Amino acid sequence: MNLLHPGLGPLDGDHYLPADPSRVHWGLLPNATAKPALTVRTGDTVTFDTISHEGILEDQGRDPAAFFGESGISKDRLLHDAVELAASAREHDPSLHGPHVVTGPVAVQGARPGDVLEVEVLTLHRRAPYGVISNRHGKGALPGEYPLTPPGEPSSLVATVGEDGRGRLPVGDGRQLAFPLRPFLGIMGVAPATESPVHSVPPGPHGGNIDVRHLGTGARLFLPVQVPDALFYVGDPHFSQGDGEVSLTAFEAPLRATLRLTVHRDEATRSLAARLRAPFAETATEHIVLGLDHDLDEALRNAVRDALTLLTDRFGIPGPVGLAYLSAAADFHVSQVVDIVKGVHGRISKADMTTKTPDNQATFHARS
Repeated sequence: MNLLHPGLGPLDGDHYLPADPSRVHWGLLPNATAKPALTVRTGDTVTFDTISHEGILEDQGRDPAAFFGESGISKDRLLHDAVELAASAREHDPSLHGPHVVTGPVAVQGARPGDVLEVEVLTLHRRAPYGVISNRHGKGALPGEYPLTPPGEPSSLVATVGEDGRGRLPVGDGRQLAFPLRPFLGIMGVAPATESPVHSVPPGPHGGNIDVRHLGTGARLFLPVQVPDALFYVGDPHFSQGDGEVSLTAFEAPLRATLRLTVHRDEATRSLAARLRAPFAETATEHIVLGLDHDLDEALRNAVRDALTLLTDRFGIPGPVGLAYLSAAADFHVSQVVDIVKGVHGRISKADMTTKTPDNQATFHARS
């Protein structure tokens, strides 16, 4: 495939935001004092370039040519913006900052605290045919057991995309594991209402590093606006991820994403967002709620609580009936266990939200 260098290839949106060093944050999320890299109106579409942090980090040498060269990827196959950022004087201290490269923020004119920003994922294009899956520094689901490398050294495996469009991970003996791709952005969020630095790793009510693999093309994420103009940003691109993200990272690789940004200020949407503990989302077939907490059990409880709030507020289903339905028909999955604040997502079928009486007449529909 051709590399999607800055400005080259499909630019599907009304606006384009490249990921050059002047338009990204590295390891910290935009906060209330951040200056927008772009200003748009509600309903506009924006094409974002994103850079994967994998291959440019300090413990990988901060030299992508050397890092990827060890896996047979030549310098002319590296993205210009990733090479530029790694070679820049941009301060990035792993002891203080997260790893992620975040593009933005984008100011959405007129967005006010209490409004809800809808982020619709329109297109996701791979910018390169390779990426990295890492396990490092005793993190992941098995700290103390993995990685098997010497203390302090990351285990970083370069994966590629085959001609069949599937991921390829070398086993080390001539074989390759092949697996399907499902691109999505691990980080989509709005600026929190603080002037303090915001670490890029833990997710929260602002969204951020939520790592929910279902938020690919066609999904819609709803973020409660925290500061004027929302200050929306993206990052942590993935070609694929399994629920749990147990190694620490998934198939981290650069994407070009086109998103539609729409501000909602109707009372029903604002009221629902205010009652939920975390952002919420939709796909063509499902409602998705999120549960976030340092404790995985509490994250699950929060996801169930938000699912009940959604069923009550939007569909008029009493709590006891809602809980019974969730137990009988909904799915709750571990989103990730590696981002300090752990995540659970609950999936509710949209098709279930129109019930039938014995004579096959609908008894309720979604409330507008």
